[in-house]
Amino acid sequence: MIAGITGQDGGYLAKFLLEKGYRVIGLYRRGATDTFCKLKEHGILEQIELIDFDLLEFSNICRLIHIHKPDEFYNLAAQSFVAASWNEPIYTVQADGVGVLYILEAIRQFSPQTRLYQASTSEMFGKVQETPQTERTPFYPRSPYGVAKLMAHWMCVNYRESFGVFACSGILFNHESPMRGKEFVTRKITHHFARLATGQTMDPLELGNLNAKRDWGFAGDYVEMMWLMLQQDKPDTYVIATGETHPIRDFVEEAGKTCGFDIEWQGSGTDEIGVDRKTGKTLVRVNPRFYRPAEVELLIGSPKKAEEELGWKPKTSYRELCRMMMQSDLDRAKKGLL
Repeated sequence: MIAGITGQDGGYLAKFLLEKGYRVIGLYRRGATDTFCKLKEHGILEQIELIDFDLLEFSNICRLIHIHKPDEFYNLAAQSFVAASWNEPIYTVQADGVGVLYILEAIRQFSPQTRLYQASTSEMFGKVQETPQTERTPFYPRSPYGVAKLMAHWMCVNYRESFGVFACSGILFNHESPMRGKEFVTRKITHHFARLATGQTMDPLELGNLNAKRDWGFAGDYVEMMWLMLQQDKPDTYVIATGETHPIRDFVEEAGKTCGFDIEWQGSGTDEIGVDRKTGKTLVRVNPRFYRPAEVELLIGSPKKAEEELGWKPKTSYRELCRMMMQSDLDRAKKGLL
């Protein structure tokens, strides 16, 4: 059972599990934007049993758990856009925090044999207390999203220690793919550059803090780790990361290369722009509107525990990920699909 089946991770995870012979039940929120487009692109929509689901409806969650008693429950559902959490803090805490408590309680009452995977996040580290971040690094979230996810994370720990619920928490660092939503910065970059490269727009790409550093991996690699956690004898918490960090401006440059752009940075602060050396055209500019109220400047995780205990390592490099995402959006643009 996968909650959040229509998101980036849901599609990759469903495909992974189907290939292993699983029966997959997909839980989705009715009315979500482009509800099934990712599952269609993966070519797996017809293989999934789809059921309406809402993180805020406890009776609905209890009924589903009681009827189906899933062997494995992957909770990927959330209000997952960090920027939106400042505008919707109460909803974010209800969905990302209290909603996970509902799932845990439903499992405890109606299906105690179910193994739960909870999608935690590197945003819980926020104002990082050590580098790189590990499973033992103190948390310091810097957004309502990070705070809500931290509540869910500790609820999982509490339920496995108090009630014996098999609840694993994967602290995933930024993981991207061609299936990433356009509101996330990596896909925002590749989507806009593809439109620039194919003449669909002449407007520069507007971004916030170009110096923010993130540990970016490929979502298709990370879903294997979710599954591996639930195959262990005991539930635990694992950091899923590449151990590398890159600033947003580097992702911009790398994506630009795939489009044939050669970006040179000019100016500083809010006046900084990215100019194509070949044409002199401004491709990127800073817009303070995209600054976070409380910025997370640096995230880099250590996957050492996952490597040693589960034998997991990311297969896709950062450069390969950049090129994969950019080429995918270029192909979409040429087909008129952007």
